[in-house]
Amino acid sequence: MAQLEELTPNASVRGILPNGLVTVVNVQWHGSAAVELTYKTPEGRVANELLYRHDEPRIEVVTVGRPWSFDGEGDLFRLVSEAQRIRLAHLFDPVLAVHTSVVEPLPHQITAVYEAMLPRQPLRFLLADDPGAGKTIMAGLLMKELIARGDLQRCLVVCPGSLAEQWQDELYRRFHLPFEILTNDKLEAARTGNWFLETNLVIARLDKLSRNEDVQQKLQAPDCRWDLVVCDEAHKMSATIFGGEIKYTKRYRLGQLLSTLTRHFLLMTATPHNGKEEDFQLFMALLDGDRFEGRFRDGVHTADVSDLMRRMVKEKLLKFDATPLFPERVAYTVSYKLSDAEAQLYREVTDYVREEFNRADALENDRRAGTVGFALTILQRRLASSPEAIYQSLHRRRERLESRLRELEILHRGGEVGAVISSGRILDADDVEDLDDAPDNEVQAAEEEILDQATAARSIGELRIEIETLKRLEALASSIRRSGEDKKWRELASLLSEIFTSAAIANGLAEDAEPYDAGVPIIAKPSASPHQKLVIFTEHRDTLNYLDGRISSLLGRKSAVVAIHGGMGREERKKAEEAFKHDPEVQVLLATDAAGEGINLQRAHLMVNYDLPWNPNRLEQRFGRIHRIGQTEVCHLWNLVAEETREGDVYRKLLEKLEQARQSLGGQVFDVLGKLQFDGQPFQREPDFGVTSVNYSFAELLAKAGARE
Repeated sequence: MAQLEELTPNASVRGILPNGLVTVVNVQWHGSAAVELTYKTPEGRVANELLYRHDEPRIEVVTVGRPWSFDGEGDLFRLVSEAQRIRLAHLFDPVLAVHTSVVEPLPHQITAVYEAMLPRQPLRFLLADDPGAGKTIMAGLLMKELIARGDLQRCLVVCPGSLAEQWQDELYRRFHLPFEILTNDKLEAARTGNWFLETNLVIARLDKLSRNEDVQQKLQAPDCRWDLVVCDEAHKMSATIFGGEIKYTKRYRLGQLLSTLTRHFLLMTATPHNGKEEDFQLFMALLDGDRFEGRFRDGVHTADVSDLMRRMVKEKLLKFDATPLFPERVAYTVSYKLSDAEAQLYREVTDYVREEFNRADALENDRRAGTVGFALTILQRRLASSPEAIYQSLHRRRERLESRLRELEILHRGGEVGAVISSGRILDADDVEDLDDAPDNEVQAAEEEILDQATAARSIGELRIEIETLKRLEALASSIRRSGEDKKWRELASLLSEIFTSAAIANGLAEDAEPYDAGVPIIAKPSASPHQKLVIFTEHRDTLNYLDGRISSLLGRKSAVVAIHGGMGREERKKAEEAFKHDPEVQVLLATDAAGEGINLQRAHLMVNYDLPWNPNRLEQRFGRIHRIGQTEVCHLWNLVAEETREGDVYRKLLEKLEQARQSLGGQVFDVLGKLQFDGQPFQREPDFGVTSVNYSFAELLAKAGARE
């Protein structure tokens, strides 16, 4: 509101025209209640208008006197100019996200973001650098740059459940991006009924989205579009071609859905290729369905993906001074022979497994076949782990089957003739696929349930026979457990003694010891510490508990050992990780594959695979825990392999080939892991435990492969 007296020549006035300002040219008074206003419009046209006192509420003097008097509010001008500067900052600073984030980027990270990804509009890309290269950092830098360019407001990160909190922490701590993790409580408390519409920065667990159709329906809401979707560990969203037909998984279907909901789509995985070109092209179809869908079946057996993908192995990554980013990594094979008692247990358990597989083969019209086959394969894995693991597994299985037998006998006496022997949980192909990549605690629980309940027995008599066999095997395992004839543990104990003795010798704290004969002994350097750090991976919780007690006794104190497994909460795991990194008294970290992803253990440079993973790609995932950015020492990995076993023979040959490849390829040993095949089949893929494949245990499949070598 302005009074008529405030209207003076050269003043800028609002309210004369419906929109826009006018400039006062002249003011002519008619009495004391009216003026004749001559003004100029923004287009330069001159006009007149009579204004009265009742017009004062609608007029406002914006600028008094000269139009460029610079007498406006300085704070407001600075705010507007700063907002404009920030909006255009990327034009003046080519790496704006780097300078506004808490990161120390490396050359390969900068080239990935600013050369490989940002120029692509829209972005459909696969980032496949080795584990430990900092793919999370690259994704964060991409997000910050897209935000600075006004190209990103809504972002969805899809990752395995065990990595959700780590993604949230990293993105907020390094890039100040406040992502929220999808939970059931948030879905139910959404004001609009669709939490995705209310939240712009979301982290969702892969299996939560792939298994829950209700959540997928919310994702497909008409207004629920994303500017960027990032899928971590994207190889889990895979499909395969078997028998000329495509087998789609729930995760792959989720990948297809996400691809349609976003403008920018980024897949991240260190293992994009499983050794089968047709499967790889199906995977790449998530990025470009028109280009890859069906091409392999049409006879195009290779495809150039250089414009959609970048892969760099650790040996090629450099610092700004052109020196290698990662130190050398070396793997050794430690072979040992089973004792006579262990060999007998191995032979008898293998015979039991083969017999049960043959019985399961007769169940080809029964959905139990796949579950029984999976249960017996689990049993063989426990056999290869430790006497403790196989004993506990046989003991629990025998007790469960005895309980089942008592129930069936009661039903039989009650007149229920031909009581059905159920197999508890029934597995289908999707269940097996989910378990292969599920979190460690879920795998442990599912394996225990399946192992304790699944049986191929079709009658009470067959069930009694199986229980008697289990009693005999359990007694044999118990005797080995009590006798201490555990050659695998003795091999590890000798290795542990050499590791910690070598460190003590280097610091003048112990007398010289005889070198450990494990192919290549440890070289004690002058910088070795008596508080050396070592990571030991095992497949099973029973073996982990067994090693905890044994190693604590060997080192003379319980505080020297910490453990990480899937049954631990997030805070408990973090506490164990911090103790291993910073407490000089803690020397050994025992871990299952719960520590195979998302944990940084550069504090150590020595690792032992007490149990070799049955998916050899996990060798790289495990080794990547210590062979990461920030590691300064040469990393050593020892793989314990039992001779005279079918599993051991095949793994030993595989590891020998990997060592030859490492020497031939300048250290890029793990880069070829996914490309090795036996009899035309990729080694890392576990068998399909469906009805058609229960004739052989996985050990027998390995043996067949080994025989052809």
